[in-house]
Amino acid sequence: MLCVKEELEMAKRIITISREFGSGGRFIGEEVAKKLGIAYYDKNIISQIAEKSGLSPEYIQESAELSPKKGLLAYALAGRDITGKSVEDMVYEVQRKVILELAEKEPCVIIGRNADFILKDRDDVLNVFIHGDMPEKIQRIMRLYKVNEQEAIKMMADTDKRRRTNYDFYTDQKWGKASNYTLCLNSSQIGYDRCEKIIVECVKQKFASCKVEKSMI
Repeated sequence: MLCVKEELEMAKRIITISREFGSGGRFIGEEVAKKLGIAYYDKNIISQIAEKSGLSPEYIQESAELSPKKGLLAYALAGRDITGKSVEDMVYEVQRKVILELAEKEPCVIIGRNADFILKDRDDVLNVFIHGDMPEKIQRIMRLYKVNEQEAIKMMADTDKRRRTNYDFYTDQKWGKASNYTLCLNSSQIGYDRCEKIIVECVKQKFASCKVEKSMI
């Protein structure tokens, strides 16, 4: 009998995790990857995008998942070349190619970066959105970043706004809308451990259902 990891490798299963700032989505994704014994991609994607784009890792970290700080209008007014593309457009295209290559390479967990939309044409992807209640998210941000309550609230609002703007602009979808994801989990209500268990169980069930469907063809 094949173990979960071996089965995932055969089927190239991918889990994308989008998340609100402070919800613990990154931590949950990392633990899910450990439990399944598969690769985990988050900030380690930055070096690949930087290398392929010729831009600095610092610029990629600031721009690859977040919109300009001035919001959606900044995209519209961004400097563009004769093809009509901006630097942000080029970064997004490189990021898209990197994510497609990673998904083709091996089973993995990918955090953010519009991966759910980029991989929308694959049938072996489980898309998860992690959100949380305001008080718990504020406390987590204060603890992790050593900031006061007002600073935590501002960080949360600014980061989520920029993630939402980036996602909405490049996907023409709504960030956080339940119908865009397989699972939407409130980490404040059910806890990190339970979120991890639910995701792992859904991966197993999705894989099992795919096996049944293929055997019927």
